[in-house]
Amino acid sequence: MRTEAKRRGDYRHFHAITTRWMDNDAYGHVNNVVYYSWFDTVVNQFLITNGALDIERSTVIGLVIETQCNYFAPVAFPDCIEAGVRVTKLGNSSVRYEVGIFLAGADSASAQGHFVHVYVDRVTRKPSAIPDKMRHLLQSIQVTEQ
Repeated sequence: MRTEAKRRGDYRHFHAITTRWMDNDAYGHVNNVVYYSWFDTVVNQFLITNGALDIERSTVIGLVIETQCNYFAPVAFPDCIEAGVRVTKLGNSSVRYEVGIFLAGADSASAQGHFVHVYVDRVTRKPSAIPDKMRHLLQSIQVTEQ
């Protein structure tokens, strides 16, 4: 089954990111590993700017346990992109984020994927319930899986 590119309207929060010269690879487009960095950037930007995550002091931290990405159209420096994020599964200690990478102003994703965070106690690294403040924030971008 072929994966179809999602549309801008499928996502609930966006963050603009400027590509860098070093993002391009020998083939003249952004290297695949950079997309995963953008995934991390949009999710953590959303959590930090909304006061749900303090990367130095929060009692829980999110560890990535699964990632995946599909590519539909090339992105290259000096393109500006907009990363969209939504939540499709919200468990007791885990969350599945879906991220779309859009050229600035484009309606169809150039790439899209997901990653799963399991929230763990910062010290013991044992799974921990997602704090209420974070859960409420994540619910604000949650969608029903289709």
